Amino acid sequence: MPFKETKEELLSLLKQMLEIRYFEEKVWELLARNIIKGASHVYMGEEAVAVGAISAIRDDDYITSTHRGHGHCLAKGGKLKYMLAELCGKATGYCKGRGGSMHIADVTKGNLGATGIVASNIPVATGAGYAIKLRGTDQVCLCFFGDGATNNGVFHESLNMAALWKLPVIYIIENNLYGMSVSVERASAVQELYKKGCAYNIPGEAVDGMDVMAVREATRKAVEKARKGGGPTLLECRTYRYQGHSRSDPRVYRTKEEESYWRKRDPIQSFWKRLIEEGVATEEELQGIEKEVEEETNEAEKFALESPYPPVEELAKDVYVVK
Repeated sequence: MPFKETKEELLSLLKQMLEIRYFEEKVWELLARNIIKGASHVYMGEEAVAVGAISAIRDDDYITSTHRGHGHCLAKGGKLKYMLAELCGKATGYCKGRGGSMHIADVTKGNLGATGIVASNIPVATGAGYAIKLRGTDQVCLCFFGDGATNNGVFHESLNMAALWKLPVIYIIENNLYGMSVSVERASAVQELYKKGCAYNIPGEAVDGMDVMAVREATRKAVEKARKGGGPTLLECRTYRYQGHSRSDPRVYRTKEEESYWRKRDPIQSFWKRLIEEGVATEEELQGIEKEVEEETNEAEKFALESPYPPVEELAKDVYVVK
């Protein structure tokens, strides 16, 4: 099927995926150098899901994210330098260095935040959908979570509420086949995860999560329905994370053959090839975009490494208790 989008829109999708890939490769490098401390869950291989889905919503719409949320933040308008500064614990980061890899948020862009607790962003998105309904606007909320989250109680409670109240939430399963080291086959009695929505009368669809245009189109249809009061949709985007769950994961539970199969379906390389084959851009144009992204990533690294750490006197700032 030929593209319906403009050249500018298509090249923007490619650039966003490249930004995520280069950013995550830089994060992986800084983890190895022990400049970024602790755990960090990179998004390499899954770029088409965040970029495809978020390209189908407006700036005033919302998203909620997961522990593997760098790609979501970038696709929702996040800046490389502020994100990398946050991961490095610097005061110039999105959360002043206090959130780190798993807790990036930018409410000004509609990014309600990532979370390190599996499935805990699902009720947050449901609450955002309820707030939209109370206000009477036509906004929507995209809720990203992994395959393992579909076995959690709040997944089912939230979908039930969203269906009852016809909330404008699109629940997006990023099914990368594994919850940490446990495969979907071992963890879920239902293998086609999108079918879990039928228990709550929520329509579901399986989507090729390695195809940015397929994700974009499926999300666009779900968003259009939600804006018209048609309620939630459950999308299962089948994708693959190239690295382990985190840097401490040697991936011994996966075969080299499986990893090779998915890398041959790389979302960036596939889209790059299609843009050239359909005459949207030349190889030289796309290489120019990639070079631009590489330079931006290097500038972000310089900004992050040269930024100051939060001052000691602010240690207790933004920390509070409820009495």
